[in-house]
Amino acid sequence: MATAVPAERDAVARAFPGTVEHVHRPGVSLVRTSGSCDLLAAGVGPAAAAASTAAALTAAALKGRPYRLVVCAGIGGGFQPGAPVGSLVVSRTITVADLGAETADGFLPVTELGFGLVTHIPPRSLVRDAVQATGARSGTVLTVSTVTGTAARADALRARHPDALAEGMEGFGVAEAADAQGRPVLEIRAISNPVGPRDRAAWRIGEALEALTEGFGKLAPVLESWNTA
Repeated sequence: MATAVPAERDAVARAFPGTVEHVHRPGVSLVRTSGSCDLLAAGVGPAAAAASTAAALTAAALKGRPYRLVVCAGIGGGFQPGAPVGSLVVSRTITVADLGAETADGFLPVTELGFGLVTHIPPRSLVRDAVQATGARSGTVLTVSTVTGTAARADALRARHPDALAEGMEGFGVAEAADAQGRPVLEIRAISNPVGPRDRAAWRIGEALEALTEGFGKLAPVLESWNTA
């Protein structure tokens, strides 16, 4: 499981009872829960997240214990009114929002330039089980390299992605690493702030981290069933 920063990783770890073990692999340091879930603070942004996740996946495969499922988890911005602060969002799709080209006619995703991809789709049954277990909302989670800080950009993103519920900075990078090794992927975001004008006073990071812990407490049986399938 990959988060951006240690605070998010630790919030997820608190959902699993018992002690944790620190495991070091080439290029990465993991926290292993009593439920045999490995947690990685992969770094901020899609590039760091992809590199760290790829290193962890490769190390596990080389040790003969490949992961069966990859989850990107953390806090993020929520598109209003669909994803209010404190709510949990499960990705129906994981889409990179700003990989492409700006033109006089608007933004062109990289797929329209003739190469690459912009979306990863988690297993539908996994999304369904995660939503049922947690009561989360499901929709598109956008990956951005620059966090949205204006109403104009929020409106532009919603116009291009009308089913978007949340934005983060790591999901697509984690999904790219998982896809490269044939692993299914899921993204889960606890909403800490509205997507739109940047207002630090309106952020509820502590509340979102608590929602992350609570959500993963309910999600643990679903993840364990995938891990042992």
